[in-house]
Amino acid sequence: MPEGDPPLTLRDLDQIPVSRLRGVGDKKDAALAGSEIRTVLDLLTHYPRRHLDRTREASIGDLQPGEEATVVGEVRSSRTRQLRGRRTLTEVVIGDGGHQLRLTFFNQRWREKQLTPGMSVLVHGKCDTFQGQRQMTSPIVDLVGDQTGRIIAVYPQSEKSGLLTKDLARFVEEAVARCRPRGLDDPVPDGVLDRFDFVDRAAAVFGIHQPESMAEVAEARRRLVFDELLRVQLELVRRKRRIERETAGIAHEIAGELTDRFIERLPFPLTNAQQRAIGEIGADLELARPMHRLLQGDVGSGKTLVAVHALLTAVQGGYQGALMAPTEVLAEQHHAGVTAMLGDLSVPDSSTLMGERPLRVELLTNRVAAGDRRKILADLVTGKVDIIIGTHALIQEKVEYAALGVVVIDEQHRFGVEQRAALREKGDAVTAPDVLVMTATPIPRTAAMTVYGDLDVSVLDELPPGRTPINTEWARDDAAEDGVWDVVRAEVGAGRQVYVVCPLIDESEALDVRSAEDTFAALQAAELSDLRLGLLHGRVTAAEKASVMDDFRAGDLDVLVATTVIEVGVDVPNATVMVILDADRFGIAQLHQLRGRVGRGQHASRCFLVGDPSTADGEARLEALVASTDGFELAEVDLDLRGEGTIMGERQKGRNDLKLASLRRDKEWVAAARQVAIEIIDTDEELDRHPGLADELELLLGDDDADYLMKD
Repeated sequence: MPEGDPPLTLRDLDQIPVSRLRGVGDKKDAALAGSEIRTVLDLLTHYPRRHLDRTREASIGDLQPGEEATVVGEVRSSRTRQLRGRRTLTEVVIGDGGHQLRLTFFNQRWREKQLTPGMSVLVHGKCDTFQGQRQMTSPIVDLVGDQTGRIIAVYPQSEKSGLLTKDLARFVEEAVARCRPRGLDDPVPDGVLDRFDFVDRAAAVFGIHQPESMAEVAEARRRLVFDELLRVQLELVRRKRRIERETAGIAHEIAGELTDRFIERLPFPLTNAQQRAIGEIGADLELARPMHRLLQGDVGSGKTLVAVHALLTAVQGGYQGALMAPTEVLAEQHHAGVTAMLGDLSVPDSSTLMGERPLRVELLTNRVAAGDRRKILADLVTGKVDIIIGTHALIQEKVEYAALGVVVIDEQHRFGVEQRAALREKGDAVTAPDVLVMTATPIPRTAAMTVYGDLDVSVLDELPPGRTPINTEWARDDAAEDGVWDVVRAEVGAGRQVYVVCPLIDESEALDVRSAEDTFAALQAAELSDLRLGLLHGRVTAAEKASVMDDFRAGDLDVLVATTVIEVGVDVPNATVMVILDADRFGIAQLHQLRGRVGRGQHASRCFLVGDPSTADGEARLEALVASTDGFELAEVDLDLRGEGTIMGERQKGRNDLKLASLRRDKEWVAAARQVAIEIIDTDEELDRHPGLADELELLLGDDDADYLMKD
């Protein structure tokens, strides 16, 4: 690579296969490909997961209980023993000089073969003591060989492909050496670099792999994190502006008699958060471009009321509203709830003798009888139906609207981008309806800014008055579980109802968890033999499911044993106890959603988490649920415990993964990248004056990946 050539772009690096590097033969080439490293770009963006400062490396003798540390030692022994319930415990002892550290791994029998006596290893974890000996439970382990130097880059390694951190370090070293003569192109504007005091891209890429100091690592990481987030935000903002530019919307009149009547008739005042969200949505609806807004709020925060207000804004202007739910159960729930909320509300109509007519709300699902369905479809086309509530049936070809003005999509993560687009196309030939998507799964604001970057976000972060608090308790042993069933019988005796939730439908050899069917049989035979039990899971037919739910709502069943099919959309105010078995098998968001099924009536409610977690993360999840009922607080805990994967969802499939940026640690950079992206796109919408950035977006966020970005 002669020095006179221009700096290397990311596309240049993407066109150089790793097989061109010294030491990468067929076997190593295949191993690298197994870790999705095929080009020099892949290699240089396979960032170190940690850097070990050899000048400050702890020795085993220095370790203090409770502190997190990295140490290097030699493996002295390794053995595995069987525990009850098909679990295993592998114990490895490492040492440096006269001190020893025990490493324990649950259900990782392969560690015994990986960590053989005499091997040099680097371990990172939290030190504690057990029987007077220092110990780390499930630490991160790297096989580092005999690397020297002040700062060692420790790379993610793959046991399956046999790639060790020392191999990766060697290949990266050569790639960096071959890039240095030409340097790297830097497409980020100089003004942005100056504003944030960033190093240039070459200094960042070379510095993260071969730093002279930990300060250099920090500077390199800051810059590379920003680059990743900026690319994502540029694509999201560009798409958002394109939709706004190319699609005409409806300029709604937001002040009107119908919405005023609706608010006046409510038996309680709106929360400040509801008022704020209604104001934000109203500002969107007034504009002659389609609204595209996410309404996120905790369980019970009053999202449906805000959504109904938006639908009524459309109706009072002569348009129709549609509310789409992911399941028939939830659609029916919404229909019942919205109908009750609207009561006998009338629509101003100058063509009638009285100057108004009854507001008409209809339900459209596959369970609606054929005759009723035909009438509803005919009345939708002529505009006699004001608000239609249903499942994906609302976007089928034969469903046509007179003038669709506002669409609300509930639990949007269950709808793909194609379904959302199909619903938008149900507007007339000129204008697209306004779209409001709702989720009851709170995610931190910076995460929403990244995952739902093409949506404006409104947040309901306070509960309406009257929601009864839910007391959550953790039953972690048999005696505590016996007490749970005592409470269940007492609550049923007082006229209340109970949910019992299990992770699986039937018994699995792989997981030692209770199945719904086995639990149903066991409870019927023993602890709850004198109560009326119902069973609900994904394999029962739609008709059976409806029958069981109707019986539970009507109070003809005392206890509903179910899988997570009740996570969304089941609303029975008389249900006051939620028992979640093997609770450690569920994620935080799911546990919080399940818990939200109780506490919906006037009686005090309780949630029991039954389980004995085998991991520290499992314990932390249950402790978090006991400590807080705030969904946003729990979302932050979830991010800390599980990382970005919990919210990135399908985005993980593409090359647009955030390889270095963390939505937890880098919150301020998410916001900064968003702001810079808006500034750039608003003055150069298609990046014609920023060809380097445009090329990187095409390379790293091609159409397929961009679709994942835009997916709701």
